[in-house]
Amino acid sequence: MEDHNYYLTQEKANEGESASPKQRSHEEVKQTRTRKRQNTRINIGVAFSRWKSLMRDKYFQTDAEVACFLLDSYERGHATSTSMRRKPSQTTAPAESSGTDRDEHLNITAEDTETQDPDQSLHGVDMHSVFNDPWNSLIDWADEGSRYFNQKDGEKDDSFEEYLPPICIRMGGEYKKAPCIDWLQVIGIDETVHDQPAHEDPPDEPLCDQAPIFPEPKHVHYEEDIVGAGASIIYEDCLRQLATFLTLPVEKCTGLLKTGVACGCVAPFEINITSKGTATRVEWICPNGHSVWRWNSQPVMKSGIQAGDFLLSTNILLSGSNYAKVALLFRFMNMGMVSKNTFYCIQDNYCVDTIKDFWEERRTEAIKRLQGKNVVVLADGRSNSPGHSAQYCSYAAMENDTKEIIHVATIGKQQPAWNSNIMEKEGFIETVDKLTSEIKIAEICTEGHAQIGALMNPDEGKYKSLGIHHSLDMWHVAKSLANRIAAAAKINGQSILLIWLKDIVNHFWWCCKTAETSKQFLALWVGIMHHVCDVHTWSRGICQHGHLEETHDKEFIQKDSKCYKALEDIVLNKRWLKDVHKYMRFRSIADLEAFHNHILMYASKSYTFSRPVYEARVLLAALDYNFHRKRPSMKTTEGKEIFRRLYKKNGRRFSVYALKTEKNYRYISELQARIVNRGITSGVGIHARSNCRPDDPRGFRLAPSIPTPVTTELEQTQVRRDSCKEHTIVCLYCCILTYPVTPGEIP
Repeated sequence: MEDHNYYLTQEKANEGESASPKQRSHEEVKQTRTRKRQNTRINIGVAFSRWKSLMRDKYFQTDAEVACFLLDSYERGHATSTSMRRKPSQTTAPAESSGTDRDEHLNITAEDTETQDPDQSLHGVDMHSVFNDPWNSLIDWADEGSRYFNQKDGEKDDSFEEYLPPICIRMGGEYKKAPCIDWLQVIGIDETVHDQPAHEDPPDEPLCDQAPIFPEPKHVHYEEDIVGAGASIIYEDCLRQLATFLTLPVEKCTGLLKTGVACGCVAPFEINITSKGTATRVEWICPNGHSVWRWNSQPVMKSGIQAGDFLLSTNILLSGSNYAKVALLFRFMNMGMVSKNTFYCIQDNYCVDTIKDFWEERRTEAIKRLQGKNVVVLADGRSNSPGHSAQYCSYAAMENDTKEIIHVATIGKQQPAWNSNIMEKEGFIETVDKLTSEIKIAEICTEGHAQIGALMNPDEGKYKSLGIHHSLDMWHVAKSLANRIAAAAKINGQSILLIWLKDIVNHFWWCCKTAETSKQFLALWVGIMHHVCDVHTWSRGICQHGHLEETHDKEFIQKDSKCYKALEDIVLNKRWLKDVHKYMRFRSIADLEAFHNHILMYASKSYTFSRPVYEARVLLAALDYNFHRKRPSMKTTEGKEIFRRLYKKNGRRFSVYALKTEKNYRYISELQARIVNRGITSGVGIHARSNCRPDDPRGFRLAPSIPTPVTTELEQTQVRRDSCKEHTIVCLYCCILTYPVTPGEIP
């Protein structure tokens, strides 16, 4: 409801006769406004608190509404009263104002003109009560020409509120002349009532000294707030287009100017888009440089890390990628990227230990399923780089029946006295010691490593008391046999061995599958020496094949020839035949070799990692292999398996393999949730500089055996490859001058 302005009739007449506001000075306007304000003052004394209480109870907006309510209540009570002090006469409001509902209740009773003059009774009475008595008041009706109620031509009134006539209650208006000012009581500032709206609630607009309130970025309090949330790539032009059409929660700028006044600039504002890591920040700036509103594209974690940067660093490790390649990809896409130091801090502080804990839980479940059984274990090692420069060796153990990885041991080069040749032996020892304390191992199968064979020697080996049968991988033994035959065939006059190489290896494979004892294996194995000479029956045995058709594409070996003796040395080698009992159970570690090949997805040999990170990447490969080892094959709509051809360059032949269904990586979401939870609950932010872990081998690197030279000296003495030719020519020229040669002599 709009405020009601009440003015004295005399002041309105003076206002019409005065000059227009444009012709009056600022002081005159101020004095006129003050005079009008003073004329609306009413002294209500101790009733001030009751007046305000009534205003709040009745939900009145102005003091004028309270006054009208009290007068209406008085008039209704006065009309029904039978005992009156004096005989009143009714005076009604002007006709032009009688059209409203409120005008019907504004009939004022005036005193009888025949009563005593009020001015004669002022002396000797309480001037305060007499002057404020409603019987001595008068209603001043505002004329229709007031500048506060006139509307211009063509101007529409959009207000839907009830129209109220502009009136003013003038206390003491019945007196013929104004009373002496000294008789009136002094009005305090706390008792003054103005015809202004009562602001009980704080203003809608912020004060000029109030700083702009920006929305806080969304915080990640639980792992469910960010894990699995959708994300997308957005271009700045599209984001700027969206920000241009947005309606901000603030209508104008609330910043302060140098004068201390609120800026008050309204839209459109300048849109500033900046990047921090992988996040995008949009800021609306007014023409005076004040920040009106801000928005960030990513939630923030408890330690202050942006959630997108945290998850990107986490998933680079979980997916087997590396920072350099991903950073180069983001650079080509012209996208923001998390800094290298932040990535390594997140990886070392939150990811590595979480991956190890997750692996230990899954491994414990697998060990519990194997307890109480005679377990056959397949074991083999893998170095992180080819040759003798390997820094780490990952020795893995697989259960033979389920093909599940049950243990992974990472051996650093510094553990076995900085000798990479014995890292596999150390890994085998650690694996056997760990597994024998948890499960019962009946048999363990490895490749033909001499140091491991010595440890498993049933007479003198370290583990002779455990009663574990040691088997050798058939594929490695067959490969070793083929290599020795191929080497012998390269000798002059023995090339015929290449014709029989494949047949000899296949015969060895058949003997290992057929024979149950070492004696039976030897009886079958020596038959190859008669078969290559086209002799299929001998004194102690006979060939197991059927009738052979005559073929002219394969030449037989002559007995007692040089080629025959070379083959005899290979087939009947005593050192090789003493391990025949290790082939009888026909074990293969082909599946474990496939796992080692899968490690390349997470820990490539082309990159160097710290030991904790390398170990975590190998464990990720083990988790991936275990979760997807039983994937079904893809089938057609008719239910047939789908196969693909594969050409093998070494064997120069084709093979087929069945296609598997896509991996689902269901364990990754749980692993992500654990890493995010560690980042939330740790309460430790990212350090400006990452430090080496206590078990990092870089912390105790061997010192060089020679004094370290100055860099400038190395630049002067070091010879580059592109200058070797010139350097060699100079050296040869000096040699010729120093040592002259005679004709025909080679220097």
